[in-house]
Amino acid sequence: MKTIKLLISLVFLTLISCNNSDADDTPNTLVGTWKYTEMLADPGNGSGIFTPVISDKILTFVATGNVTSNGSLCDMSTASNASSTGTYTAATNTLIPTSCPNTTIIYEVTGTTLILNYPCIEPCKAKFIKVP
Repeated sequence: MKTIKLLISLVFLTLISCNNSDADDTPNTLVGTWKYTEMLADPGNGSGIFTPVISDKILTFVATGNVTSNGSLCDMSTASNASSTGTYTAATNTLIPTSCPNTTIIYEVTGTTLILNYPCIEPCKAKFIKVP
């Protein structure tokens, strides 16, 4: 009798410990704080490369789809003396700054690197690293 109770208990525990495999368990790797480290401004001939910047500019992404910064989100400036906000959509990898709503910034996340692709005629990008 004890064996049957034990077997039923194990089956019950197994059933309640299973999770729904249809659920999207993919974490939003964008959520967190990012520090501005490099920029790329191509001169028009494809020779542009990322170069280090000296900046205290940070971006903070939250799971609700909002982003804040201690600098402008509208451009690649290194200044960190004015706050700005915006929204992002993970499904389309887009960021829209509140202070320049007609601007859409495409972003890409690879591991602990975030690159913002600004809408310039020639490539212009800002690279951030995730702050632990």
